[in-house]
Formats: sequence, structure tokens, C-alpha cells
Amino acid sequence: MLIGACHCGQSRWTLQGDPGSITACNCTLCRRYGALWAYDYEAERIRLEGPTSSYTRSGKEASSLEILFCPTCACVLSWRGLHLEHDGRRRMAVNVRLAPPEAVQDLAIDHFDGLETFEDLPSRNLCVRHLWF
Repeated sequence: MLIGACHCGQSRWTLQGDPGSITACNCTLCRRYGALWAYDYEAERIRLEGPTSSYTRSGKEASSLEILFCPTCACVLSWRGLHLEHDGRRRMAVNVRLAPPEAVQDLAIDHFDGLETFEDLPSRNLCVRHLWF
């Protein structure tokens, strides 16, 4: 299980099981936040605890989402889709930059062009540690 916490420690997330590869996105929000995302579904493998505030990003239906952050220290915890998937589940991602570096340093990073093409970019064979150390 991975655990991430905001700077002040009031808000946190958990992700059960293998997080898979981590996504670095260049959309207008992600490039400002510097977040690295691990995905699943709300109330399934991802759980949030503690207070959160939100910022709603609207746009194309596929990109409408809510950014959740700590209301005290403003660390970005996660995003969640504003629309349910066809199976009734809500897509969600947590910011792995809030996890201890040693817990996530070997996770592979996928790069995603959320700015223009909305497609995966060629692999650079990088792991989280390449961005931190």
C-alpha cells in the first residue's frame, strides 16, 4: 500500500496494490502543479482522509475534473472525474509526489500529452527517482 500526505499532515491518501506506471502530464494544470499521478477509482483502491478543498476544471467532457487539495497547506492530493464512467465508477488519481521518495522512486513514468494530442508520448525510460534526485 502506498500512502501520501500533505505537508501539514492533515490530509492524506492511500492506494492499495500495485500502482502501475505513474503519469507525468503536460496539461495546463499538471505542468503548474508538477504532479505525478497514479490512477484507480474513488472508494476502490484509492481512499482519501482528512479535509480537502477543491478546484473544478471544466472543459471537454472527457477532461472535466476536480482537483482536491489540503485547505491548510494547499498540497495537491488528487483529482477525480466529474462524470461517472459507463460502469458507474468515478476515475481518480493521487499525486505520488506526496508519498515518501523511497516508496515510489522505482515506479516507471509514462508521459502524456494532455495539452494538445491527448495521447501517450514515447517512453523515455524514466522512473520517479530521475525527477527527484
